Amino acid sequence: MRLVIDSADTKWIKKLVDYFPIDGVTTNPSIVVKEKKPFLPLLREIRSLIGDDKDLFVQTISTDAKGIIQEAESIVNAISGKVVVKIPVTMEGIKAIKHLHSLGIRTLATTVYTPMNAFLAAKAGADFVAPYVNRIDNLSGNGVKVVEEIEAIFRKHELKCEILAASFKNVQQIQQVCLAGAHGVTAAPDLIESFIKIPSISSNVEDFKRDWVSLYGEEHLTIEAE
Repeated sequence: MRLVIDSADTKWIKKLVDYFPIDGVTTNPSIVVKEKKPFLPLLREIRSLIGDDKDLFVQTISTDAKGIIQEAESIVNAISGKVVVKIPVTMEGIKAIKHLHSLGIRTLATTVYTPMNAFLAAKAGADFVAPYVNRIDNLSGNGVKVVEEIEAIFRKHELKCEILAASFKNVQQIQQVCLAGAHGVTAAPDLIESFIKIPSISSNVEDFKRDWVSLYGEEHLTIEAE
């Protein structure tokens, strides 16, 4: 199952890649704008932090298929390593996904709100779909249920497309989509860190260390050969 950082903040990316088993980084126009850095240098900096073997997801801006295709080709030519082009599931977007698939350019269909959005994208040749879990919930829907239904459709009809669930407000939602059959999640850095940032863990570790030092007087385990 994939764990992808949903951010263009290079400080966070560097930290999370160092500590956790991260599979890639995903960006979108809003995320990139927050960093207030030149676009292409920022992407190349991210690439240098994650290496060429991890996926870097980059979104197009154009709203017409021709423009989307041109931007996608420019993106994959400008950035080294494994690149996935993110394309919204509009009619023009689906048309672009079809064409890019024929060129061998990997795509992720984003802004997915319904199972049928995902079905069309997968049929068009998208490698990934990204259902917006929390945004679906905010529209009085059920984001986790949508992920579950997409997984059922893909599995039943043998569609070779991965579900990379997105848009989360808490870890519970992420856990639920994992159980619902998502092939991966994209999450903000603070949410990824919170997977393990639990006060009880720190308290347990301190208890273990205190008990050890109380008897052996040393803060480190030292094994001497006999």
